[in-house]
Amino acid sequence: MKQFMNFIGGEFVATSKTFENRAPVDNRLIGQVHEAGAAEVDAAVRAARAALDGEWGRMSVARRVELLHAVADEINRRFDDFLQAEMADTGKPHALASHVDIPRGAANFKVFADIVKNVPTESFEMATPDGGQAVNYAVRSPLGVIGVVCPWNLPLLLMTWKVGPALACGNTVIVKPSEETPATATLLGEVMNAVGIPPGVYNVVHGFGPDSAGEFLTRHPGVNGITFTGETRTGEAIMAAAAKGVRPVSFELGGKNAGLVFADADFDKAVAGIARSAFENCGQVCLGTERVYVQRPIFEKFVAALKLKAEAMKPGPSEEAGVGIGPLISREHQQKVLSYYRKAVEAGATVVTGGGVPQMKGALAEGHWVQPTIWTGLPETAAVIREEIFGPCCHIAPFDTEEEAVALANATDYGLATTVWTQNLGTAHRVARQVEVGICWVNSWFLRDLRTAFGGAKASGIGREGGVHSLEFYTELRNVCIKL
Repeated sequence: MKQFMNFIGGEFVATSKTFENRAPVDNRLIGQVHEAGAAEVDAAVRAARAALDGEWGRMSVARRVELLHAVADEINRRFDDFLQAEMADTGKPHALASHVDIPRGAANFKVFADIVKNVPTESFEMATPDGGQAVNYAVRSPLGVIGVVCPWNLPLLLMTWKVGPALACGNTVIVKPSEETPATATLLGEVMNAVGIPPGVYNVVHGFGPDSAGEFLTRHPGVNGITFTGETRTGEAIMAAAAKGVRPVSFELGGKNAGLVFADADFDKAVAGIARSAFENCGQVCLGTERVYVQRPIFEKFVAALKLKAEAMKPGPSEEAGVGIGPLISREHQQKVLSYYRKAVEAGATVVTGGGVPQMKGALAEGHWVQPTIWTGLPETAAVIREEIFGPCCHIAPFDTEEEAVALANATDYGLATTVWTQNLGTAHRVARQVEVGICWVNSWFLRDLRTAFGGAKASGIGREGGVHSLEFYTELRNVCIKL
């Protein structure tokens, strides 16, 4: 029986209160997770503060960079350990976890370490009123103790996306992983110790949100800033907690993303791209496409082609050859997604394919499976078009003009991402400038340069991270004015 313990001050800490970690593939028991209470969270904050005041706070940038490169190298050395842990927690196919989750999880440490090593600050010379001179220059200092609240869909990748720049900037972190996916955050504690990261720099507290580790962490006055990826309602609760003490937040929240397919698009690439953005990771991607709008001349052909893609996705366990789709993360989430499948039918949708649970054999029948699902025929007011589902599904509707496509894409409270499929460069540039999102992909999806700004508009988030943009959250910029 595996034990997923809290990691505080460089040591693994057990608690008397535990909860089960179960595999989404077949609901088997993976292990017990030790829930952190207020005392453990407070101990983590004190350890993080002590590290700031100690060796870590005095460490040179060059040495920090060296250690973070060592963290990335150690993750890669233990690649199979991290891969097995991630697949057990999430149920995602081997091909996805091995090519995206673990490599990107390691890369986040190297990329941000190198950015911090090379980023410049500004300086200005000025005349003073008395006829003299002054010099202004900027210095960056760490924000302090950062609370990192993580989601379950890409547990290692999205956690290190925040921990990497936070540590590169000289902060210390307290990670609260999702209660559904405790493994890789815990395993990373072993890596930190192995490479010599000082105790207290990286801490992990396990638990839930309200009246558990999440609430204790976000309300703790010793936490200087909070970064969170997850649903918008949870973000609102964290923002309310952060208001006490006027602490900064960085949020990547929910999405109800649109895909716009123009008649001149490379048809096969557009179908493959939308299939990936709608169904990859069983639809559990905040950047996924749940609303698809296709220009009318190719609408029927596109629906038929996407149907074939969806029906070709083989469900199964992570290691099985040819598996294209895994389970949803939990029974609770499965029931949520299936409730939207029912709502679509009740609202009068045409079910092009899917709409239920696949027949799985043996122990797999206990897993949290749903079918990739496509609908047509619903009005824009339908719940499955307005609300984030976070499952492998999409609604497809026709459009006629470029202006109509942009209006449909923007008719949502969310603003995380849009994909645009066209071979007309003018169309691509015009649409990209008008869609109200944090990122617009043209003829691609999930193509990420880690140096670029990333975040959401409207109800999809606050702030930008990535490249030098991460420094705006993870550091305090101080101006020094010297009169000569």
